[in-house]
Amino acid sequence: MPPVLTARPTVPASRRPPSPRGEGLPERVRGRLRHAAPALLGYLAVRLLALAVLARWTHLKGHGLWPVLATDWDSRWYLGIADAGYGYEPGLDGGPDFGADAPGGPAGPRNLAFFPLYPALVKAVAAVTPGSRASVGLVLAVLCSLIAAWGVFAIGDRLHGRRAGTVLAVLWGSLPVAAVQWMGYTESLFTALAAWALYTVLDKRWAWAAGLAVGAGLTRPTGVAVAAAVTVAGLLAARRGSRPAVAAALIAPLGWLGYVGWVGLRLDRWDGYFAIQKAWGNEWDGGAVTLRKLRAHLVYAEDPKLFLVMVSLVLIVSAGLFTLCLADRQPLPLLVFSGVLLLVVLGSGGVYFPRARFLLPGFPLLLPPALALCRARRPVAVLVLAGAALSSAWLGGHMLLVWQGPP
Repeated sequence: MPPVLTARPTVPASRRPPSPRGEGLPERVRGRLRHAAPALLGYLAVRLLALAVLARWTHLKGHGLWPVLATDWDSRWYLGIADAGYGYEPGLDGGPDFGADAPGGPAGPRNLAFFPLYPALVKAVAAVTPGSRASVGLVLAVLCSLIAAWGVFAIGDRLHGRRAGTVLAVLWGSLPVAAVQWMGYTESLFTALAAWALYTVLDKRWAWAAGLAVGAGLTRPTGVAVAAAVTVAGLLAARRGSRPAVAAALIAPLGWLGYVGWVGLRLDRWDGYFAIQKAWGNEWDGGAVTLRKLRAHLVYAEDPKLFLVMVSLVLIVSAGLFTLCLADRQPLPLLVFSGVLLLVVLGSGGVYFPRARFLLPGFPLLLPPALALCRARRPVAVLVLAGAALSSAWLGGHMLLVWQGPP
């Protein structure tokens, strides 16, 4: 097995959380929460600042804050699946009848493009709690964002210490499209599953890694990136005869493969899921459309849209950060996850505007700037993080209230 998967963390012992041996699960969780408290509080501060800015902005524009966060755009599709299953489309009165002339075209219902775990959780939790499914979906997203921030911190802490983990979590909460983390979307759930799957791979807890990878594969199309990271790590560990690693490598892709296969069976065609994506205008073309859009929005646009310029810059910066991750020799599971995520998002020939959101779970890309901030003087680091938080709050409001389209 390569040293990156077998070596112990290089973090000094004085900066690691207390050993959990001999403690029960509640004590271990409380201890790890105390250790992660600065990161979680920093993340909460950033997101509450953004929420306050958005609340004021919606008030000035005469909108309600709750509908913007809980029931707009993709949230309606997920709520439709939670309410009525696959086959309905939001805003249509025709019910589940999808023939060749229906909006989904001959491929089938367009909501089959949305993976099932998040709407299934919304439906299950709403069945045993008060409130609407929209409210449940929003609360789930917020809770999952905290679990995700904890996982992001845990990765940074394990690799580079508590301060790096804290900065990493705050940076993740300060991304330009981080407003989506507190919306009825799947990004927070997916990031939580991805972060903890990667952490358990580094910790060689193969059963947890496989289960979390299956969950990620049932959450978003980019769950294939989590499955790839766990599978590659498991196969490498298998060279030393680790049977749990072999099992994890085989199980990890089953969530993604299971849903794609189910869609194929439902539509009676092996490529059913990809046909549904094509009906949405999404096809993988190796990045040709991405390059054309980058030139169009950054070079040739006579009246460039701020949101599309921001998306373009996020794509360019993300590709640059990946080269830094390679130079820093990040652990292989993190590199595989980030690399496959970038390959899927940048190589898509489909819709352009949500690609910054699609890259939101790629938190390992933020490790190089997080480490740079840890090495910087404290006033400089505070100024950069404050600027990132303020820009995220403003860009989130612009994305949801000025940009005339989905995030």
